Amino acid sequence: MTTQAVAEHTRVAGTATRGAVTFLVAAGIDDPARVSGGNVYDQHVRDRLGVHGWHVSTVPVADAAGAGAVLRSVPETATVLVDGLVASWAPDHVAAAAARVRLVVLAHMVAAVFPGVTAAEVAAERRALAAAHRVVVTSAWTARELARRGLVDAGRLTIAAPGAEASGRSASGRGRRLLCVGVVAPHKGQDVLLAALARVPERDWSCAIVGSAEAAPGFAAAVRRDAAAFGGRVRLTGVLGRAALAAEYARGGLLVAPSRVESAGMAIAEARARGIPVVAAAVGGIPDTVAGGGAILVRPDDPAALAATLHAWMTDPALRRRLRREARAARTGQPTWDDTAAAVAAALEAA
Repeated sequence: MTTQAVAEHTRVAGTATRGAVTFLVAAGIDDPARVSGGNVYDQHVRDRLGVHGWHVSTVPVADAAGAGAVLRSVPETATVLVDGLVASWAPDHVAAAAARVRLVVLAHMVAAVFPGVTAAEVAAERRALAAAHRVVVTSAWTARELARRGLVDAGRLTIAAPGAEASGRSASGRGRRLLCVGVVAPHKGQDVLLAALARVPERDWSCAIVGSAEAAPGFAAAVRRDAAAFGGRVRLTGVLGRAALAAEYARGGLLVAPSRVESAGMAIAEARARGIPVVAAAVGGIPDTVAGGGAILVRPDDPAALAATLHAWMTDPALRRRLRREARAARTGQPTWDDTAAAVAAALEAA
């Protein structure tokens, strides 16, 4: 964050009242080439908190130094909302700020469950969460996991599940048009999906894999190489804008979420809001997200189990009819983004 940006933020924050919140987010939140579930969630919260009585000053930061500069600049007793990624960069700055401001951390995930996370990163998460006056999480599973690991006591937790806007029409995609949405990275399990599709005896399906390849370039390159073996039946679209992504959902007959780790599953929520059935791995917050039907859960990291389920979906008309019926019925039970913002607003008040 530049010196000029800190000065401007200090000028605005100096007028802070109980209805004002400084929201620290990772740099690039609005970059269309860096779309992620966390960024989309933060965008919706930023854009909707005003409806619930909060004036939002959003400050993107790129590192611990930037976060520290902002946290030192806010006036005493101000309210600050810090994205969990930013908080994990700067746990000491978060702890220092919590002594003088009302500080809430928005935790999108539990770092310790991700493969490859270092002990230092887990310790940083622990320090940041311990300092926060309240912690907002995106699923009941995340809340349970943080409490189970002794990272946050239940009394400081608020669940604000990701929203989706219910569509008045169900998606009309054919059953054999598969859709997988999420950053192309090991925890999302696109390699598991491709290994499963190689085992499916049917050959008249298509699959669109939508998401950024920037987070794990080596993994993405391997997925791209394996996808090429299907002779055009698998498309890797990269990041899509809102309209193009909506068009993919409209064409899709089934959303497949083969994640190894998942806190909530925003793509699943989007599919369910459109009445699209889901096949997903039974990990993390996914079972909570698909509660109410219209989904089949499979063992994670198990291509054979996923292949068997996809084969059943493609060959059993009664199964497809039931899942579609349940998925359409589940649309009305999905939280909206205004519901999400209302829960975050309540956490800010409680802080």
